[in-house]
Amino acid sequence: MDRRKRTKTVAKLCAAIAVATLATGPARAEQVKLDVAMGTPVVLSAQKQTAYLRVAMTGFEMDDPSRRTPVNVAIVLDKSGSMRGEKIAEAKQAAIMAVNRLRADDIVSVVAYDSTVQVLVPATKVSDRNRIISAIRRLEAGGRTALFAGVSKGAREVRKFLEEHRVNRVILLSDGLANVGPSSPGDLGELGSSLIREGISVTTIGLGLDYNEDLMTQLADTSDGNHMFAETARDLARTFDQEFGDVLSVVAQNVTVTINCVPGVRPVRVLERDANIVGQSVTTTLNQLYGRQMKYVVLEMELPPGRAGEEMRVASVDVSYANMATKTTDKLGSAVSVRFTDMPSLVESNTNPDVMVAAAHQIGVETNRIAVKLRDEGKVGEARQVLKSNAAYLFDNATKYNSPVLEDYSGSNFEAAERLDEASWKKQRKVMKEEQHAIKTQQRSR
Repeated sequence: MDRRKRTKTVAKLCAAIAVATLATGPARAEQVKLDVAMGTPVVLSAQKQTAYLRVAMTGFEMDDPSRRTPVNVAIVLDKSGSMRGEKIAEAKQAAIMAVNRLRADDIVSVVAYDSTVQVLVPATKVSDRNRIISAIRRLEAGGRTALFAGVSKGAREVRKFLEEHRVNRVILLSDGLANVGPSSPGDLGELGSSLIREGISVTTIGLGLDYNEDLMTQLADTSDGNHMFAETARDLARTFDQEFGDVLSVVAQNVTVTINCVPGVRPVRVLERDANIVGQSVTTTLNQLYGRQMKYVVLEMELPPGRAGEEMRVASVDVSYANMATKTTDKLGSAVSVRFTDMPSLVESNTNPDVMVAAAHQIGVETNRIAVKLRDEGKVGEARQVLKSNAAYLFDNATKYNSPVLEDYSGSNFEAAERLDEASWKKQRKVMKEEQHAIKTQQRSR
């Protein structure tokens, strides 16, 4: 999905609006870039109103590839009976390709599961690459699908070398329904939540049309991992390549964002991210940032009435993260204000399109979820109408803010509205769930 950057409009009154970034210590090349901005830095006076604040963090580029963050990854492969033939062959090739991208001092383990779980390669350094690859090549398919146990065993292998300054990740491949052991999205969501508290994220790759996308996206969501849909076995090499591109480019981990709203400003919700809101304080976390990747948090808030010409501080923002290049904990800070006016034209001319696009994108995901729920309930006509309305909303915002990203998602919603029939829904639902997760987490585009 296209995620091209949009150039930022220069606001006419930006000099009058206090938006100062306050990094602790001098700015460094190897430091996350923080951009905190209001969608409407100039707002109408004499009325309460909804506003959006975006906290955007962009990972730096690691200049020397030899200094990249070491990884500790468990590759967990489904080898149930449905994986026989081309699927298992392509899965093995994709796993071997991934192992060949690792350095000798990286840690890898390989776990395979059907009715039971087998550790093909216990967590070990990649120095003996040939032995690891030989173990993968011997893998054969057969049996049922003990998915929960497979992830749990993969996490156990990761724990053997669990370190703050490693990328600790489980990569799960499955082509079918979990039918041995815990098997509900709730069960896997709880597992994901427990793993991320240890610093372990889970990326899920669903292969074909028979896996449970609710279960797989829930596991990825709660552990702040990626989720990808590989329609055919031939897609696995590309999917694994994309995932390991992320794994090998992590520059920051354990990112904590705290937004402190001033008295009178009411924090309402963080769009599409779990957050803890206590009084005026909002806290949320992100597991990782990749080099040159931007991730963001959008806070919806209610502003109190103000007098025309008056300026008001809205919130301060604190961000901390583990810098994987310097092995230090970095802290960044910023503050945002708004200016009140009685002229709607000034509100319009000073709107920050990047922030409003981010908010509209996340709101579009929320509406898309409603459509999926309606279609699951058999309300095809209602689901189609919701998707078409969402497409119109996204297109209006794409036109208003000159955003190809919103235009693409508008088209995606319109196409989905035409693919709700029984024959198309199985694939379409997986496409929509993958897309929802990618937008919610700002997952890299394919």
